[in-house]
Amino acid sequence: MSTDRPRAGQLHHDVDLLVIGAGPAGLFATYYAGFRGLSVAIADALPELGGQITAMYPHKPIRDVAGFPDISGTDLVDGLIRQAATADPAYLLGRVATTLDAREDGVDVGFDDGTSVSAGAVLLTTGIGRFRPRLLPAAGEAWAGRGVDHFVTDTSAYVGADVLVVGGGDSALDWSLHLAPVARSVTLAHRRDTFRAHAALLAQARAAGVEVVTPAEVAAVRGNGRVEEVDLDVGGEVRTLRAQRIVAALGFVADPGPLERWGLALDHHHVVVDSAMRTNLPRVFAAGDITSYAGKVRLIAVGFGEAATAVNNATVAIDPAAHLFPGHSTDAG
Repeated sequence: MSTDRPRAGQLHHDVDLLVIGAGPAGLFATYYAGFRGLSVAIADALPELGGQITAMYPHKPIRDVAGFPDISGTDLVDGLIRQAATADPAYLLGRVATTLDAREDGVDVGFDDGTSVSAGAVLLTTGIGRFRPRLLPAAGEAWAGRGVDHFVTDTSAYVGADVLVVGGGDSALDWSLHLAPVARSVTLAHRRDTFRAHAALLAQARAAGVEVVTPAEVAAVRGNGRVEEVDLDVGGEVRTLRAQRIVAALGFVADPGPLERWGLALDHHHVVVDSAMRTNLPRVFAAGDITSYAGKVRLIAVGFGEAATAVNNATVAIDPAAHLFPGHSTDAG
């Protein structure tokens, strides 16, 4: 299914629900809006559907989605895209929402390319917002595209290479495991002896032949045009490694964008919502990682439930005569 702006010539859209953020929660919300009989548009600053998963973790195994003991990011997003397509949404991709005017009778949103949307309600599913990777201090931006990467989308570039992965979180371990079968060697360096990642992942990495080096920090990157070798400071002693690829899995810096300017109540860059996923602005709802409330757990599985809750409550906001409970999907035929 093509998602390349099928209605690109249309600069203004009138819809019941505008979903801003095309990650898993946004895609599921789009499907659910169609299930509730709403017309829907889905927008994202990225040019593709899938959010962070598509941009950064397409091959990462996901194990906390109900019904799937193990599913890749790509397969999960593909399924969500097919599901969302049943709502016949307008896709507004590669566009940044810049203005939002929320009123008791609807919401107007403007985008950086001149597109505008008038919606009965808006659902924010923007995750951590626009993001940029934390740079490897010893490499900075000088080695970008010359052997230093911040996430892995295609393993073909790593076949037969000596790879250094830097980081101590789940992503660093996941990428180490993912690259071990195709690379000549994989070394994982972390500045601490303890890891944020799950202990089972660390054990799997070691069993897969990944060399784990701690406490270690990258002291220097060298090469003639591209990365060729790396100096590691290992507990005060310098160790030189041969490496043609470096994956700097050091996390990301999030930019929440214009949320505060729009007048939304925020809690450390997250949007405060109530149990109905309502924000402090009329007819503006939020779901997924962007939300904040007591007991919030930031998981994809939680985002799916929040998306359904938000859409059902938005349906009643748009049409007070509608029922909050949608009925069971098995009854819809």
